[in-house]
Amino acid sequence: MRRPAIANRDVVEPQLEEIYEFIRMALRSVGAEVTSPWFYFQFGLILIGAGIAHLAAVSLRSRVDLTSVAMGWPAAFRLGLRVLVRDAGFGFFAGLMAMTRVAMVASTWPSRSYLLVVAANLAAAWLLIRLATSLIRNDTAVKLVSITAWCVAALSILGLLDQVTAALDSLAISFGGHRLSLLLAIKVSALLAFALWLANVAGNFVDARISTLNDLTPSVQALTSKLVRILFICLAVVIVLAAAGVDLSALAIFSGAIGVGIGFGLQKIVGNFVSGVILLADKSVKPGDIVTIGDSHGQVRAMNTRYISVTGNDGREFLIPNEKLVTERVVNWTYYDTNTRIDVTFSTSYEADPRRICEIAARIAKATPRVATVKPPTCSIVEFGEHSMRFSLSFWITDPEKGMGNVRSQVMLALWETFRIEAAADTTYPIRDIRIDEAPAAAPAVEAHLR
Repeated sequence: MRRPAIANRDVVEPQLEEIYEFIRMALRSVGAEVTSPWFYFQFGLILIGAGIAHLAAVSLRSRVDLTSVAMGWPAAFRLGLRVLVRDAGFGFFAGLMAMTRVAMVASTWPSRSYLLVVAANLAAAWLLIRLATSLIRNDTAVKLVSITAWCVAALSILGLLDQVTAALDSLAISFGGHRLSLLLAIKVSALLAFALWLANVAGNFVDARISTLNDLTPSVQALTSKLVRILFICLAVVIVLAAAGVDLSALAIFSGAIGVGIGFGLQKIVGNFVSGVILLADKSVKPGDIVTIGDSHGQVRAMNTRYISVTGNDGREFLIPNEKLVTERVVNWTYYDTNTRIDVTFSTSYEADPRRICEIAARIAKATPRVATVKPPTCSIVEFGEHSMRFSLSFWITDPEKGMGNVRSQVMLALWETFRIEAAADTTYPIRDIRIDEAPAAAPAVEAHLR
């Protein structure tokens, strides 16, 4: 049982010795260079060049108006020009160091100006990397990619890239016939991040093209976009793992663990995802619909893989899980069409003429803005109450997404104003006066209790 451990220890110890030897050699080389007076001379020239480059960059930024200069240019060229102006100091510094290097080589040994070459190459590499990453919109991703790429370029410029990669590759573990090194993990992570970024860019491009297809309903457009995006992500992961030499059949080991995770902790997540696909496929709820789900009422703004976003009339955003829309009752006001009926109830006294009241109410509703004329408003008497007659006015609108309460309020205000002016009906409620002429004498038991 101990032989494998001894074998692994025999393999790891030489790797660690190689790393220690590399570090000792690097420190010895740095110490030898620091003790040379030419090192400090070059360092002084680098500081002077950095100051001159900074002043030149500040002067350039104060004189160049990017808005007017790049007007009408393509987006890629505008972003590139912005990077060149913002990071112009690195370009000036690289040029100054290159010219100083030429002068140093002409007057003394080339070995006495090697730091100038290194500084010029590092500055030029950073400027080129910033130009290459200018197309990335995420600031965090830009910083991460820029720093990582510049570190690799710096190691290559210093001639340490092969040694560092060998050291990272030596830190490895073996399991199941597979060898996993730190270098392989870094490569896979970098390739996977790049592949996912490309998949996201491709997904956005497809979304923009699908949204222009007017023959497809909004729900079909959303379903197609999400399926294409998922396909791109899966392809990116598979391609990166295959390129890294990972045996894809070994991934079958994790299928059992994923099944157990779904069974215990991911039920709701998977349920909401499947419910979202069902909703997009059967078109029962689609973006733009007016829905009522429990106490939430509003317009569906977006449909995601886990929830839908419903915007209420008061500006609140309701995030409702997809599973709730499948298992509970949902009122879709615009399922087949956008025609929505609104009912307004009101009362009048018995002195009014019911037929004239119905005519006036229908005329008022028809003259109200946003009330549809395809289906004319109707008014009918619904009840003879104790003190008044009750009427119901029904009318239709075709744009419920603009609100229904505001239309109801306009119709009710118009009814009140018209009835008041024309005196066609008395909508006030009767006032009851209770008069007590003579209070009864209190009972003896009550008087005794009060005392």
